[in-house]
Amino acid sequence: MKGNHIAHAQLFVGAEGALNLPIALAYATYLHCENKGEDACGVCSACTKNAKFIHPDTHFVFPLSNVKNDKDDDRFKAEITKSWRSFLLEQPFGNLDDWTNYYGGEDKQALISREESREIIKTLSLKSFESPYKVMIVWQPELMHPSAANGILKILEEPPAHTYFILVTNAVDRLLPTIISRTQLVTIPLLSDQNVETCLVENYAVDKSKASRLARLAEGNLNLAIQSIDSDEGDNSKHFMDWMRMCYGRSYAAMVTMADEFHALDRLNQRNIITYSMNALREVLLQLSGASAMNRVQGEELIFIEKFSKFLSVEKIEKSFELLNEAHYHLERNGSAKMIFLDMSLKISKILNLKSNV
Repeated sequence: MKGNHIAHAQLFVGAEGALNLPIALAYATYLHCENKGEDACGVCSACTKNAKFIHPDTHFVFPLSNVKNDKDDDRFKAEITKSWRSFLLEQPFGNLDDWTNYYGGEDKQALISREESREIIKTLSLKSFESPYKVMIVWQPELMHPSAANGILKILEEPPAHTYFILVTNAVDRLLPTIISRTQLVTIPLLSDQNVETCLVENYAVDKSKASRLARLAEGNLNLAIQSIDSDEGDNSKHFMDWMRMCYGRSYAAMVTMADEFHALDRLNQRNIITYSMNALREVLLQLSGASAMNRVQGEELIFIEKFSKFLSVEKIEKSFELLNEAHYHLERNGSAKMIFLDMSLKISKILNLKSNV
């Protein structure tokens, strides 16, 4: 912002769980702040409104699924905007699934419709109300309908004076090259384990030991760490160890029972088990690679990893990891958790019991 030289279109890029959206919101607040210094003052009228996401010169575009049940377009738009503001206040680090669940659009594909591009152009053609600047935050632009994406190219390249676009994406590879070429990329990294742990301790009153375990599981994804606070994350280690013993021992009846237990869990805990298992395989790989000094697990978990690594090879880890990643994909798309887990267990059992390293 020094010298008032600001790129008029910026693309905040980061993996899911990075603080793309909170940083974009903070940036918009800074632009509007009436007494800005190194940061926004936090107390002026503009900052107060931005804190509630009601500043009239900050506009939002976000994905929606087909949930409209109101023939009055203006009323529907007002209601969904109200829901969006509440979502930002209640789940500031939320992802797309959190958002669709919040407004009741789960199990339906969320998109930024082609009509939205016309709405963007219409909104930005108006004069600003209070601030010298107009800010348009587009969340998840990779979900834009192709017509919508093409429809904003001109205004993205040549916006009205004092107008700024902030595009917030978790999948830059899915964006049109013509969108990327018109923006300045800003990469937002995931948080360190220490940052996540500190946030959990200071802002969510999580004890340090549990916060450390959650931080390792989340791998920089603050949203996942926060959602896992009330989950049974302490059971993930035991679950993984028991599961691998079943697979190696070809205990098929026990696998069926565990698949039933897995199916009974909510999606967050199912995802946490898969994520923990993928992390555990990385720890085994470190053992096999002679890089045990980099292991992040401790105590009983580390002892199991050391023993388990004696029965594995790099090839077996790669194949098992691919199965876990595939299972995660199908769970996110609401596949049958029981069938996904049982199928994965049988295939991992076969891999673990291969005589050769293939």
